[in-house]
Amino acid sequence: MAFPKTRMRRLRATEGLRGLVRETELSAARLMLPLFVVDAGSGHPSREPIATMPGVERLSISAAVAEAREAAALGIAAVMLFGIPGEKDEHGSAAWDDEGVVQVAARAIKQAQPELLVVTDVCLCEYTTHGHCGVLRADGSVDNDATVELLARIAVSHARAGADLVAPSDMMDGRVGAIREELDGEGFSEIPILAYSAKFASAFYGPFRDAAGSTPAFGDRRAYQMDPANAREAVREALLDVQEGADMVMVKPALAYGDLISAIKSAAGLPLAAYNVSGEYAMVKAAAAAGAIDERAAVLEILTSLRRAGADTIISYHAKDAARWLTEQS
Repeated sequence: MAFPKTRMRRLRATEGLRGLVRETELSAARLMLPLFVVDAGSGHPSREPIATMPGVERLSISAAVAEAREAAALGIAAVMLFGIPGEKDEHGSAAWDDEGVVQVAARAIKQAQPELLVVTDVCLCEYTTHGHCGVLRADGSVDNDATVELLARIAVSHARAGADLVAPSDMMDGRVGAIREELDGEGFSEIPILAYSAKFASAFYGPFRDAAGSTPAFGDRRAYQMDPANAREAVREALLDVQEGADMVMVKPALAYGDLISAIKSAAGLPLAAYNVSGEYAMVKAAAAAGAIDERAAVLEILTSLRRAGADTIISYHAKDAARWLTEQS
């Protein structure tokens, strides 16, 4: 029926009515907190602020455990570990060292907080001297197949350390299938793969590269990360990962890609994670510091929009603040 019998505002009049008919729910249990863990030598601070990401720090193992405890207490579902090794080499060999920084951190966190999910980033960019996500050929291009072999070794090493999920972020062709085969062959058939299926060559990664020390020494990553203009290709990438054995898929970044979160969720039929990346976080922080926006309202609106688009899980540096604010609302 048309106005005046139909009045859409009737169910918006009070908080109780709005809550009664709310279509999209946001909770701490849907959030994942990224942690930057440093292989810290003697004299290295346990917490080192990251200038481009206010409120985010590089963490020693003990500090990462403390962050994990805080995340668990807030009801956050998982932490995602990014390692910053003490030494790098051309092939990134520290990435698959069973005593590497991510492996040690994963064991320590699982011992301290067994119920908290530990997700590990499977990539080489933080571990290589050149900063690219794989093995380089003589001409400086990334050798896809040689890289895939190393990624499978990294994933198995993370599984041995107690990771609950492994998350390949490199965008090499065929890596999900290779990781699945290697995990199964090594007795880790129960470990799920969260595939960075649609990871775009984005302008929003700058603060992360500062935090992780992973800026390429030359060139860029457009030869393996996706063109932001391509939607059909993103869906195809996700479907290929499904065929290769992915248990979850991801869209990264998040804010400018709500259309693809929705499209891939519909096409893939798997749980989907959206990565609310470092540049998106830094923009909100900068605007809030300048008094241009209400940080709390903006963050909760952004995260709700990602859930509304279809994200089952949101990886976000806002996770702790958001979890606190959601508790205060309830």
